[in-house]
Amino acid sequence: MKLNSGYPFWLVKDGLPFSYAKLETSIKTDVVILGGGISGALVGYYLINAGIDCVVADARTIGLGSTCASTSLLQYEIDTPLSELKNLVGTDHAVRSYQLCADAIDTIQSIAQQLNYKEFQSKKSLYYAAYKKDTAFLKEEFAIRKANGFNVKYLDEGEVKSIFDINAPAAILSQCGGEVNAYSFTHKLHQYGIKKGLQVYDRTPVKNIKHTKKAVVLLTENGHTITAKKLVYATGYESVNFIEKKIVDFHSTYATISEQANEKTTFWKDDVLIWNTADPYLYMRTTTDKRILIGGRDEEFLNVVKRDKLIDKKKKLLVKDFNRVFPAIEFIPEFTWTGTFAATKDGLPYIGNYKKLPNSLFALGFGGNGITFSLIAAEILKDEILGKKNKDATIFGFER
Repeated sequence: MKLNSGYPFWLVKDGLPFSYAKLETSIKTDVVILGGGISGALVGYYLINAGIDCVVADARTIGLGSTCASTSLLQYEIDTPLSELKNLVGTDHAVRSYQLCADAIDTIQSIAQQLNYKEFQSKKSLYYAAYKKDTAFLKEEFAIRKANGFNVKYLDEGEVKSIFDINAPAAILSQCGGEVNAYSFTHKLHQYGIKKGLQVYDRTPVKNIKHTKKAVVLLTENGHTITAKKLVYATGYESVNFIEKKIVDFHSTYATISEQANEKTTFWKDDVLIWNTADPYLYMRTTTDKRILIGGRDEEFLNVVKRDKLIDKKKKLLVKDFNRVFPAIEFIPEFTWTGTFAATKDGLPYIGNYKKLPNSLFALGFGGNGITFSLIAAEILKDEILGKKNKDATIFGFER
């Protein structure tokens, strides 16, 4: 599947910062990670740090799937609100899911500092009511977050206006959030891993996978094999082709980014992450080089042609959405793109063993929290491969 179209900003900005080899011989390893985007990069980081011999193989050039199209907001909030998620998976699992996402943001910050990666920024997050009728929901959502220890503040209409200059009936201000560039972060992780012995191959499509009780053998298009004890599927939305039951619905999302402002420009209070209660929701963030990124206007994914035909129309609608929120801020779009994403029944990722494929592990960070979910997956899968019990694994398993 062609996962993105248009001009993803991160790809335009960073180009191809590193070259990776194409696999041109048959090899053996302990773990092979199929997919070299942000999910595979984080899994590789964890495994190589744990002393596990591993190989990353990607059919594309590294990062050119969903990763370069990511808008890279880091939020502890899952697409399914906590007040609704508790009814789907139970209060304990719902709260723990939110806590794990919050912890993941802190961990990503620590990794960024370790790697001397400069594009991580810690941010607050503002979740505002798109309509007056959403106020009751927002109060309930605030109450359950507050009761479970999340650092949140409820803002009424006057406070939202006076602090953020947004006309909204209410909002939740969270202290936990962040921004990153998933594309450059992926390359940073791979370069670190390579120095520690990680092997990364791109432009290496796999045409056949054979699972046995003792090993997994991958056959590449050019006739070479990768033999491993374990296979981690980190191919994102394409991984559903290996799973018998339907676990996701596909959607298209759209994003546009403004021209660069001068370095002294301040867009809004603290440049917080902003999103709302609309369905689909509008979201926006700033970048380290003084741009505004807005996204949303999601559609059910039917096919690539129909998705791509809407890019220009969606750009205009997103700019109108932004102007309604911030009429005093000029937004001149420079790059616009679209990407396909998958939504699960509860908004949670699928992580762990899939019993019908022996020696398989999945890191499927679906939804709006793909990066934080991928970090959680890396931690869980590392424990699984090392034979350690992870108390959170059942929350995201295929059996739920």
